[in-house]
Amino acid sequence: MKTNRFHLSALALAFMLTPFAAAQAQALADGSQQHPLRVLLIPADGGTESGTKADYQPIFNAITSSTGLHFDLTVGQSYGAVVEGMCNQLAEVAFLGPVSYVQAHDRGCAQLLAVGVQKGQSSYYAAMFAPKESSVTSLKDLKGKRAAFGDVNSASSFTFQMASMINDGMNPAQDLAELHLTGSHASSLAALVQGQVDAAALSFDSFDKAVRQGAVDPQSVKVIFKSEPIPYPPLAMNTKLPEGLKKTLKEAFSTVHQAPGVTPDMVRGYGGAKLDRYDTAFSEEQFSGPASKMSLLTDEVKGEILAKAAQR
Repeated sequence: MKTNRFHLSALALAFMLTPFAAAQAQALADGSQQHPLRVLLIPADGGTESGTKADYQPIFNAITSSTGLHFDLTVGQSYGAVVEGMCNQLAEVAFLGPVSYVQAHDRGCAQLLAVGVQKGQSSYYAAMFAPKESSVTSLKDLKGKRAAFGDVNSASSFTFQMASMINDGMNPAQDLAELHLTGSHASSLAALVQGQVDAAALSFDSFDKAVRQGAVDPQSVKVIFKSEPIPYPPLAMNTKLPEGLKKTLKEAFSTVHQAPGVTPDMVRGYGGAKLDRYDTAFSEEQFSGPASKMSLLTDEVKGEILAKAAQR
């Protein structure tokens, strides 16, 4: 499976040089209060430390309450940086997008811990939004238009939209007048709201969060693309964790919604959404969809997209 090696290497170097990486380059933690399990979170929405941590702090607090295990949550600089963090033993647990999970899993760094269940489903959707009054009604209408995407390793703010354009016979690097890589769902939506682009790629979960926060009037935009169901962004474990600790984590997440002292408001996930529970028996095979989309985005295609995005 091909990746943009230059891009990932640059991300890895940037991550390794952060104060977080330098301070945390230590042996795998054990979950004690003195050596909490290190959790790396992709900057899925606003890309801010406080916003992303606020989404996931409740569920990890609940796991601490039910097991006594302690966690230290940190937001990575990018999706690729979180993958590198897992593969360089800088984290025991990570919140990853489906695409970044496939990348880490294929490198032998991560195995599935749990996938959220919301309203009985463990899936979500990628979307493309445009202004309500725009003449753009489909991806094909984006030829000659300006579009914003999130992180190059994001399933729902980049991969599924780009792969669908390619399936529609488009060449995003050539057909788009401007191609912006904003780094996050929220930043892409902000670019749309501010009139900087004609369409923005993000997930429906991120859009719903923006609506709850008052960042966008849902009546001011329309959906021009909705993806097939995508496996819910998973929590993953470092493959080098002791088997006993892996078992403890899986049991804790599978039962946390029923644990004494844990309220429904604490069982949260992607975008801060309330979940029914966490599924620790979710099949790895269900990530084949993101993997197949990734296969369309070859090194050459990604290189063209990155070059286009660098144009100003």
